[in-house]
Parts: sequence; structure tokens; C-alpha cells
Amino acid sequence: MSLFPGIGVFLAEEFVSDWKFAQKDSCEELALLHSYSMKKRQNGSDVSFVITVKEFAAPPPGQYARFFAQADKFVNQRTAPLLPTGWGNSLLDALCACAKMIRDFPYEGPETQGAEDFART
Repeated sequence: MSLFPGIGVFLAEEFVSDWKFAQKDSCEELALLHSYSMKKRQNGSDVSFVITVKEFAAPPPGQYARFFAQADKFVNQRTAPLLPTGWGNSLLDALCACAKMIRDFPYEGPETQGAEDFART
């Protein structure tokens, strides 16, 4: 409800983003990138992570969610290297899923060469 008669209140979700119309075919997987920074306090020091969330114009083939988050560093490197990720139907869902993985697993130092190669693919 607007405080001013005749002037409506619009939410960002109500507008259609025009960038999505640049995609001609869903196999192009056009996505808008959102970047976030997160610090994990561990063993008396901070480890910085950058989380990138892709907002796809249309869900990629085989997926139902339009948002995919991925961190820039592996966690759990000594046991089984794991790259924090998350899918969701909203940016918040994907970001929260990725952040949860960062919180749930320890950061154990620089990644192994194999883990770094996997992250680049």
C-alpha cells in the first residue's frame, strides 16, 4: 500500500529483467553473475571466500532451479576436497546452501593440484 494516493509500490521481483531476452537458445546458458564475499573464522584466523551466484535466464538443461552458487576455494582438502556449491529457486536459496557448506567443512589450507584443476573446469 502506498502512502501517496495514485502512486503504486513496486517490488523488484515484479519487473522482468530485459537481459534475459538476449538468450536465443537455452543451451547458451546465459547468466547474470552476482558476487559475494564471506569470511570464515577458524583456528584464530579468517579465511576469505568469494561466492559467485549465476542467475540463469532459463534453468540449464536437466535442472529445475535458475540459481547456482559456487565458492572460489575448496574445503575439507585433507579428507575429500569439496567445492562449496548450491542450487536454488532464488538467489538467497543458492547463496545460503553454498555458505552452509563453507561453514560445515573445515578449510585446511591450499588446495591440491588436482582440486585446483577441477575448479577450473
